[in-house]
Amino acid sequence: MGNWKVWMKKGSISLVAALVLVTFVQPMSSPAYAAEINAEIPQVIEKASPSVVAIIGKPSSEMDKSLEKNRFNLAHGTGVIVASNGVIVTNAHVVKNMKNIVVVTSEGTTYRGHASNIDEESDLALVKIDAAGLKPATFASSSDIKVGETVAAIGTPISFALRNSVTVGIVSGLDRSVSSQYQLIQTDAAINPGNSGGALINMKGEVIGINTMKYADIGVENLGFAIPVDTVKYVLNHFELYGKVKRAYTGLELEESWEAVVGLPSSTGLRVTYVDADSPAAEAGIEQDGILVSVGPNSVKTLVDYNEAIKKYLPGQSVDIKLQSGSATLTKTVKLGELHSAEATLTEDTEGSSLDADSGKTKIGDSHFGWSMKYPAGLVKRQQSDDGDTVSFVDAKGEFALSIHVDSDQSDELSAAALLNKIAGNDSSEYSGYGDSATILERQYVKRAESPYAKIVSRSGEDGYIQTRGYLHGGRLYTVKLFVTKEQYTNRSKQNSYNDLLDSFKLAFNSADNSLKDISVFNSDDVTYTSEYGLSIDLPADWEQDHGGSNSFYNEDYSQTLHVYVTSASSGDTLSDWVGRKIKEFEAQYKADYRRVDKPVEVTVDGVPAWKVDFASSLGDEWDAGSSLFFIKDKYKYEVQMTYPQDDQGDELKKIWDSVVASISVDKEAMDGELGIIQDLDELADPDRTTLYKNEKFNYTVRIPENWTTNRSYEGNDQATKSFTFTGGYLRVEADSKKAYAEVLKDAEEEHKVSHTNDSDYTYSSEDVTLYGDVKAKKYTVSYSKAHIPYAETVYVFNRKQVTYTVTLRIDAAVSTDANMARLNKTFASFTFVNGTGGK
Repeated sequence: MGNWKVWMKKGSISLVAALVLVTFVQPMSSPAYAAEINAEIPQVIEKASPSVVAIIGKPSSEMDKSLEKNRFNLAHGTGVIVASNGVIVTNAHVVKNMKNIVVVTSEGTTYRGHASNIDEESDLALVKIDAAGLKPATFASSSDIKVGETVAAIGTPISFALRNSVTVGIVSGLDRSVSSQYQLIQTDAAINPGNSGGALINMKGEVIGINTMKYADIGVENLGFAIPVDTVKYVLNHFELYGKVKRAYTGLELEESWEAVVGLPSSTGLRVTYVDADSPAAEAGIEQDGILVSVGPNSVKTLVDYNEAIKKYLPGQSVDIKLQSGSATLTKTVKLGELHSAEATLTEDTEGSSLDADSGKTKIGDSHFGWSMKYPAGLVKRQQSDDGDTVSFVDAKGEFALSIHVDSDQSDELSAAALLNKIAGNDSSEYSGYGDSATILERQYVKRAESPYAKIVSRSGEDGYIQTRGYLHGGRLYTVKLFVTKEQYTNRSKQNSYNDLLDSFKLAFNSADNSLKDISVFNSDDVTYTSEYGLSIDLPADWEQDHGGSNSFYNEDYSQTLHVYVTSASSGDTLSDWVGRKIKEFEAQYKADYRRVDKPVEVTVDGVPAWKVDFASSLGDEWDAGSSLFFIKDKYKYEVQMTYPQDDQGDELKKIWDSVVASISVDKEAMDGELGIIQDLDELADPDRTTLYKNEKFNYTVRIPENWTTNRSYEGNDQATKSFTFTGGYLRVEADSKKAYAEVLKDAEEEHKVSHTNDSDYTYSSEDVTLYGDVKAKKYTVSYSKAHIPYAETVYVFNRKQVTYTVTLRIDAAVSTDANMARLNKTFASFTFVNGTGGK
């Protein structure tokens, strides 16, 4: 109950804060002038307000599609009418990801709208509605805007219910640069969330700028920004002429001086850090490290200065650019190209034209868990578990909260008493349930013909009331909890409406009922995954993506996995050469009796040739199998590999694989724009290349194959025990400076004897040998099959300068190829004492 009460209080505070909104900030002036200005404001607002509209819609969410289905998840902003036939200018960030746009005029007329043009660089966009006779705004001249003049901001702050709210202040500054490509107007008139796209007007009722929250720090008082009218006119003119903003391109990358970066006046121009090859600047002879002084007649010292200057030219026109190179001043004439920036994709409307995602829905339920109930207009889904067995709701006005939890694998034979006890102890929701402070007010078993239920009403704390109902059906326990405050509980009419809602809960879901909203998260269809490499794949709905590796997926019990590997295709490399290398690499890991590779099968994937290779391997017990699909497209090599226990092979697995292969597609346009060359490490790998490991504490070094792995530790390299592993084997060095050599030998001998006594299949032999020229050692040779995986092990025990070393060479029979054995023995032979002679 505690969490819910906090939520209620916060909601109330937020609502009060939203209502206390309109703040008039007066410029410092005489009382007479202030009174004159105050008298003008209502007239100015009356003149300008009909040109300002509210914009509301559904935000598109790529991360959480369920948000788009929430009827209370709405986004809003403001717009300014620029043409009587329904053309409205607003901020790009307001409508870029907005669906089902609705425009409401100042007098309350509602229109369906759509974004027709978007320019993210200026943060301006156009919305079009089907209307006539609207009042367009009057734009001021930028030259008439003065610092200190009184201005008013009109917009839709905080809540859509507050549309056409007015705040008043002054122009605090001009030509501001705040993470914007162009200059901005600074004002102390409150620019709150939702004001974006609204009008900043002077005392003539003229628009001097379009308000934007994009460049404001939320929470900083008296610091708002607006896009100046000349930038607005520039963008609107380009929208009308070209359907987009045509920006001139020079090919220069520029760097501001330190003074300009921190906001100090700068006497230094912009340094040319890079010149694109074959660009207009390169053709004009501009070179790196020159200092750009002016563009045409405009002096430039900041990037905003540069953008403002270039804004005055169109692609194809020529402009003189003055530069300082050493002591020389150069002027280069540049014929401008066109900057092709990524165009913003206009968001399409969701299915249906209603702003209310649940229009016509009067009931809500879960088709998978088989329940339904009435759907009050103010019911808001708050949280839902990943598998959908728990869902919580709150009322939009904060009057009540509701939770539903489904426990599976329950007995339908519980007695009434047992069921009442069950729900009393079943605190499955996020809200508190029955603790020591809870007082039972009512407890009974209700014998309702269609679905009897257990009911408990309790009081928790001073102000919380909980009604819990428990239903048994089909091996599941459905627990429904209603949470209200004392004020709501003691209100008879409210209590009747809550009981009516609870009484509507049914253990049934009618999929043919169009008025019933399904909130089930259970999905029996395939799910599409799209990677940064443009690759799309459909996988069964119950498969999950490995968050540790975005291109790995697995089924529910992790027995079946799918991996995607992407590398660049080297010049001259072919599909057959690539697959041949991969097969040889796999075969080199295992002896012939422990591996299988089928002949590659030619198939077609997304319109290009592909090879499918089936394989299997074993370390001696169970066999693991898999299929790899290889293809090359758009300069990248793609391997899609599915692995599984060989015993899983069958029609169901084949169906999954065939579905995966059929779904594969590569969209070059969907690739991450920052992708470059991804070198195939297999082309560079050398299994015989070694790297030196040095243990200074225990005085030895050893050369380890580069592709082996090693155990890591906070102790760094100086561990007493160090293991170097590869598939099916390892080399381990144990160094002991505390025990005497004879004691270590005694322990080793005893360990081998016990192992042989416990299992006669464990066999070993020992002999005295000489290592590294003069080091006396005991050698143990072990043969055993652990968990049906046969392996061979050679253990050397020797002493050097009061340190006893135990070196174990182990390799499974499955991987004991000549190459692997030679690599393991060569590694041991490389063992060298730091302070003396050793293996070479």
